[in-house]
Amino acid sequence: MTFAENLAALPEMQGKQLRLFNEHHKEVAAIENAPGTAGSFRVYAYLVGKHGVINALAAQEGLALYAEHTEDARSNPGKHPNIDRLLEIQSAGKVYSVRIE
Repeated sequence: MTFAENLAALPEMQGKQLRLFNEHHKEVAAIENAPGTAGSFRVYAYLVGKHGVINALAAQEGLALYAEHTEDARSNPGKHPNIDRLLEIQSAGKVYSVRIE
C-alpha cells in the first residue's frame, strides 16, 4: 500500500500540535497538524495512541505506514525529518513521550 492509502486507513486525529520529549523531558520536536505536516501528525498521533510512546516498535510500524517515503528518506537524509526521526529511534532504541495539544 502507498502512504496515501495507509493514511486514509488511519483514524482522524484531533489537535493542533504534537510535541515529542526525550527521557530528560526536554522537547526534541513538534509536528503541526497543518498543511505539509498533517500526515505526519496523523501517523505519530496514531502510533502514540497505539503504543503509548514512540519507541522502536512504534517507529517500525510508522516506517511501514510511510511506505514509499521511507525509502526516499533513507536515500535522501534530511528530506523527510519526521521519517528520519523514526529511523533514528529504531536504530538507537530511543523512546519519546508525546503530548498532543
